[in-house]
Amino acid sequence: MKFGIVFGGNSFEHEISIVSAVSVKNVLKADLSFIFVDKFRDFYLIDKKDMRANFFSSGKYKNSKKLYLQQGGFATHSFFGMKKLDIECYINLIHGSDGEDGKIAGMFEFYGLKFIGPRLEASVLSFNKELTKLLALKCGVKTLPYEMIKRGDKIKMQLPFILKPARLGSSIGVSIVHKLSELDYALDVAFEFDSDILVEPFMSGIREFNLAGFMVGNEFEFSLIEEPTKKEFLDFEQKYMSFSSRTSVEASISKELKEGIKKAFMDIYDGGNFDGALIRCDFFVLDNEIYLNEINPNPGSMANYLFADFSASVQKLANSIKLPKNIQIDYKFIHSITSNKGKLN
Repeated sequence: MKFGIVFGGNSFEHEISIVSAVSVKNVLKADLSFIFVDKFRDFYLIDKKDMRANFFSSGKYKNSKKLYLQQGGFATHSFFGMKKLDIECYINLIHGSDGEDGKIAGMFEFYGLKFIGPRLEASVLSFNKELTKLLALKCGVKTLPYEMIKRGDKIKMQLPFILKPARLGSSIGVSIVHKLSELDYALDVAFEFDSDILVEPFMSGIREFNLAGFMVGNEFEFSLIEEPTKKEFLDFEQKYMSFSSRTSVEASISKELKEGIKKAFMDIYDGGNFDGALIRCDFFVLDNEIYLNEINPNPGSMANYLFADFSASVQKLANSIKLPKNIQIDYKFIHSITSNKGKLN
């Protein structure tokens, strides 16, 4: 299958999306085209040989062919008019805003394009951390207690706690506050990125597990479950600057815990309508209780390092995705009104 990797975007995680796309180039064994979205939201077709980080940071990408979106796909200008790219399925690899907030999903759906990634509603639910909490509640999956604040609000939660911008898909702007003297700076950092901040208790001794997967028909396909090595929490660098070269080992946990994590994943995937998406869920485990930490609707590097045969998994998911049927519009109602109006007159 011929894939179009869409990456970049007007996002705080723009550079991470580039790293992600370069990583996927090296591991996804398929016919790939690369579509870069710059900060101005212009589209460029990038040659595979140019898929390296400094090609974008230097601005050289502007010499690449510019792309234009039309019904049925992207196209380039040619001497004979518009030439459509030969792409069978697109992959949404934009992290953060534009990619995970529903904008790109809506664009794909509007133009009738087959794509791997969360649909509009699922994007909204997973991008906003408060809505993710409400989704988990609906699905019967536990989450840590929380409160939402805006600038000037007083935090009721006891120290220590963690501050997270509500609408960022990574650890950007996240701080752990152990004492009051650290609070003002942590708030300033968080409010740089969002007007709404989620506050959660910070708990030592908590274990974190990551599981990726997708659904084909009525069957789930799972990655291995990993337990990432971390400090107090997975900061931005730990989360994103290591995934391009890392490999993972199956977490050494009981069968019961594995099954519990998989069940929580399935409940979230089904409840959030993540059909057509390869997602990763991050879970906390404390005192043998499983808590959803966050949903990664477009996980870094597509979480390829968690799958035994990543290319086969992506092909399997892509083959399962069906475009919705076009609505038939025949204007019978308008014709009948026009006809009756003529008779009445």
